Amino acid sequence: MSQALQDLLDLLDLEQIEENIFRGASRPAVVPRVFGGQVAAQALVAAGRTVPEDRLAHSLHAYFLRAGDPGAPIVYTVDRMNDGRSFTARRVLAVQHGQPIFALSASFQRYEEGFEHQAAMPAAPDPATLPTSQERLRGYDHLDPAVVERFLEAREAIDLRYAEEPPYGKFGEPREPHSQVWFRTNGKLADDPLLHVVLATYVSDMTLLDSVLLAHGRGGWATGDVVGASLDHAMWFHRPFRADEWLLYDQESPSASAGRGLGQARIWTQDGRLAISVIQEGVVRAPR
Repeated sequence: MSQALQDLLDLLDLEQIEENIFRGASRPAVVPRVFGGQVAAQALVAAGRTVPEDRLAHSLHAYFLRAGDPGAPIVYTVDRMNDGRSFTARRVLAVQHGQPIFALSASFQRYEEGFEHQAAMPAAPDPATLPTSQERLRGYDHLDPAVVERFLEAREAIDLRYAEEPPYGKFGEPREPHSQVWFRTNGKLADDPLLHVVLATYVSDMTLLDSVLLAHGRGGWATGDVVGASLDHAMWFHRPFRADEWLLYDQESPSASAGRGLGQARIWTQDGRLAISVIQEGVVRAPR
């Protein structure tokens, strides 16, 4: 396991300070606020710590309320909304400096047999043939080297590979609002199913709004030609998967309006199983 991945796992391993109350550390992100994927993943950890081990996360719905302060801890309070025969529901509020910054509702289900069908996996290149984040980012002379290093540091625990040029690599002209990314952790993980769901939640906030940027020929956060932030985020976990094995993140944007852009995506295992569906809306604006 890489040191960067161990550091990420330590970041997501919350301290329990009271029943239903947890505390998490934080760290700087590419932008000067807490990375949304971090707070979402930590909130899901807090919820999962209050749920029986035989109940697996099957959905989450969240709102980003305020920018998080990367220099301060985050306190997570868990509301045990329901413990049914098949499903368990939890609500989590993340607080900094006395104010809520993030709210999450998550549902967990005891495994059961049921109907099965899924959409077909889209065509995608083999991840082994694609350049790494380091190879891509260090190959762009138009990017500020300091920004490149911040991006690489933020993604050091994750092997993330774009199937085509990312928004910051080729911009200025609109492109199809569709993006594919392969990802996996840089090292093996324990077999705990919640851990794999948490890591996928963390990564899911990294690139989902790329397709919005592509539709308008914008380079994004790396080039400074947009400003924005995540507003809300929803995920449905359909089938078991491992975050330390290749996952295809197939993303598109059906709409942008009123200063907001919508991204929707499906995450597939390399052998073609639909593992996760994701939807996120974010603020995406031209700088004023």
